[in-house]
Parts: sequence; C-alpha cells; structure tokens
Amino acid sequence: MKFNDVTRGSGLEEHGITNANLIFWTPPTAVLYEQIIKRGEGLVSHLGAIAVKTGHYTGRAANEKFIVDEPASHDNIAWGKVNKPFAPARFDALYNRMLAYMHGKDLFVQDCFAGADCEHRLAIRVITEKAWHSLFARNMFVRATPQELETMRPQFTVINMPNFHAIPTVDGTNSETFIIVNFARKLIIIGGTGYAGENKKSIFTILNYLLPIEKKILSMHCSANVGLKGDTAIFFGLSGTGKTTLSADPNRSLIGDDEHGWDDKGVFNFEGGCYAKIIRLSKEAEPEIYETTRRFGTILENVAIDTHSRRIDLDDDSFTENTRASYPLTHIPNIVLSGTAGHPSNIIMLTCDAYGVLPPIARLSKEQAMYHFLSGYTAKVAGTEAGVKEPSATFSTCFGGPFMPLDPAVYGELLREKIVQHNVSCWLVNTGWSGGPYGVGSRIKIDYSRALVNAALDGTLVSGSYEKDPFFGLDIPTACAGVPAEVLNPRNTWADKAHYDETAGRLVALFRENFEKYKASVPKEVAEVL
Repeated sequence: MKFNDVTRGSGLEEHGITNANLIFWTPPTAVLYEQIIKRGEGLVSHLGAIAVKTGHYTGRAANEKFIVDEPASHDNIAWGKVNKPFAPARFDALYNRMLAYMHGKDLFVQDCFAGADCEHRLAIRVITEKAWHSLFARNMFVRATPQELETMRPQFTVINMPNFHAIPTVDGTNSETFIIVNFARKLIIIGGTGYAGENKKSIFTILNYLLPIEKKILSMHCSANVGLKGDTAIFFGLSGTGKTTLSADPNRSLIGDDEHGWDDKGVFNFEGGCYAKIIRLSKEAEPEIYETTRRFGTILENVAIDTHSRRIDLDDDSFTENTRASYPLTHIPNIVLSGTAGHPSNIIMLTCDAYGVLPPIARLSKEQAMYHFLSGYTAKVAGTEAGVKEPSATFSTCFGGPFMPLDPAVYGELLREKIVQHNVSCWLVNTGWSGGPYGVGSRIKIDYSRALVNAALDGTLVSGSYEKDPFFGLDIPTACAGVPAEVLNPRNTWADKAHYDETAGRLVALFRENFEKYKASVPKEVAEVL
C-alpha cells in the first residue's frame, strides 16, 4: 500500500478486516485535519490547534484493561489486580464481533514505530474509526519515512473502535469498555472509550514486556533530557508530579517526556511526541509547552473552547482536570532529534507529597533509589476524587504500575544494575506541599523545584553539605542557591512540629506496609531502607 493512499476496502485482510469502506492509509496531518472537521470530531482553535472531546472517559479506564492468558506469556506475567487475565476464546469471540462492527466503516491506519533506536524499535499499526485518534498516533509515535512505509510490516497492531461496546455478560468484561492485550496474536483491541491515551499506554505495556525479557533493556515511565556537556538526566514520576514540566528546560535538550528505554548504549525515547497535562498551564512558568497549544498539529483534549471566537481557556476544568495536549516533539524548540542520548548521569524521582513531609530534594543511596523506584509514591489530594477528604498515598510500582506486566523485581534489578554500572547520582524531588499538608501548607514553588533540580544536575549539590532526615533516612542538602534554607528541611516549615512528626511517622508506616510485597525479591539492604 503506497504512502497516503485512500483505498476502498483492501489491505487489512491480515487482520481479518475484509469489508471496510474507505481506508485512509497513514494520511498526513493536513488530511486528518480535513477529515476531523468534515466528520464533526473537533474544532480548529484560533491559532490552529485542534480541540476535541473524549466523551465519558477523560482518563484511562484502568479497571477495564486485561491481558489474554495464553501459554507463551503466562509464566512471565505478574497476574493480579493490575494485570487481569482474559480467556483466549473470549478474546476471539469479542474480536469477531468487533470485525463485524467494522463492516462498511471508514477506517484510518497509521503505520509507525515505537522506539527511536532503530536497533530496538517496534513496527506498529494503529487502526481507528476516528480521524483525530489517527492524528494522535501520528503525533505520539515515531513516523516512518515514505520508503520505510513501502516495506514495513507491523509487529503489533492496535485496533481502537470507541463506538463499539462490549456486552459484559457475553464478553466477560467488567463493563462496555475494554482494553485487551494479546501477546500471542500481537494484537491490542480497544472499545468503549474515546480517551486517546489508551493507544499509547497499550503500546507502552507491550514494550515493558518485550524489552526486559528479550533484550535486557530497562523500560521506564520517565522523561529525559540532556545538557550541553552531554550529561543525560531521567525523571521518573506519576501524572501531576512535574515530569513533563521539569524536563522541558530551555537550557537542556529534551529527549522525550514520558517513555524511554535504557540499553547498553544509553537512553532512547519510545515516542515521537508529547502528551502533556495542561490544566492551568502558564506561559510564564512553562513557555515551551504553552506555545505548543497554539500550533497546527496539536490536539487539545477536553480543553474548553469558545465556539464563536475559537479561543481556548486553559484554566477551565469544566470537562476534566486531566486536560491534555498531544503534539509532535518537533513543536518543542530544543529537542534531541535522534531521540537518543548516552547513559544518565542523574536520576530524578519525582513525587507530589500532599502530606507535606518529604523534602523538596534529597540525595538517595543506590539502595534507597531501588526502594523508591519500586514504591513509586505520590499522593492524591482532597477534592480530586469522590470520598477523598484528606491526602491519600498512592504507590505505583516503578512509577508506572498499570503498564508493567512483569514482576516488579525485574525492572528494579535492571535499574539497580545500571545505577551501579554507570555510577549514577540519584535524587528524590518533592514537588508537592510544604509548611503543612494539603489544605494547610502551600505547593512548593516551581522556581524552587527548578533551582534544586538544576543544582543536582550541574553537580552543585553533590559537593554541598547534608543533614540526615530522621524519619526516611534521607540526605537533605543544607543550602541551594535560589531556595530559602528553611524550605530545604520540611520540618522547619511546619508551625506545629509535633504534628509534622506524627504525619511523617504515618507516611513511613504506609511506605513499609506497601513494600512488604517486594521484600522477598530484593536484596536485604534494599528491604531494610525504611
């Protein structure tokens, strides 16, 4: 099939799709814009970005994700609450119903790659019924050249039909929505949700399975950038911790904002774009990301738009707090075009501590780094979910639990080995609260977080003095240019020191309780960090 062909019902027979109407095959951005407008899927904003709504789901449907339990992958999967099994026969039946649904439909196909490193990249095909989902895939994955498109064969395929719904009593799903990964058939099927993030996170799940097993490559839910001296840094963190914000630094080149691999040469991006959370995005605090919201090719998910003036309001959360912008990396001015860089000099582990007891930065030993990597801590704040009345601790294995199909120890041991081998400096950075918990204290200023991260990356903090935190055993720097000294030790920022001690003790207990499940599979010195 030639580049940008629009064909009638042919070319997808290998997937069982034999009677589609029109097939738009890897169409460019301009063609997809035309189709989005023609089909009423979105509106062009006044400066050229396309605004869309995802419908009922404005975030991932975590409870609706399954992995087909088949012999080849059964023994490798860490089955449980996250990696829920799905019977092969039920998958086949559901897929057959999905094929029937596609009869006579217009389909959009993007053939692209996951992985910037040509040695390790995965050829993927994304088949959708929505033109804007096809644009999302075009933004988020690595684009193939016209020459590569002539001969490439997909190694994994995603078929996403948001308007097709499962029947739970028939299909064995939890609801009408489903995201099902089938390693044996090299196929992912998605239905009942318009949230485009399911496309990228499904492929991330695939890479998190294949790369550690087949190539001993550490797959990571992290952003990454590189300095003028070639010093690479990676930033682990869950949504809302500052992973995208802190890695988009005008003085450093961005490798990628969300997913990377670490092989024997260094770090490489899995993606060709960024998927930034943009609620209340500030031009002053995040100028590079802000500018992407005004660019042709950017998708604005669930962002409020005036239908007359076509101006967007980034402060409006009436649709969701999880407003997003999907844009190609080339929308950012200072990027690493190859998507690859050398071994990291520094690892930053980000948390948004709503309890307000973790320091804004702390130096980690290698054992502490593995402990906090496996813990993957952040906190929800009151008001973000029904029933949350006070800060709520969240632990997500390897800062990406929902996307990690293997035993967490596999990822943890790979990280520990690489930290030791390359003598990497590790840091824990809290972008959350200071002076008290959420509702009492205040969010740590982004300027302070940037100053602390910069001091860690340029080596200033390495040669400074430290004091020991008595609760978490962390090394806290006593000084950093641009940050008031009293901010560095969180206990000093609390008016009620006894309340700080009580709150810190409670969070330590939550860490210990969560880590019980890892103790048997990690070295003793890691198990005894707390």
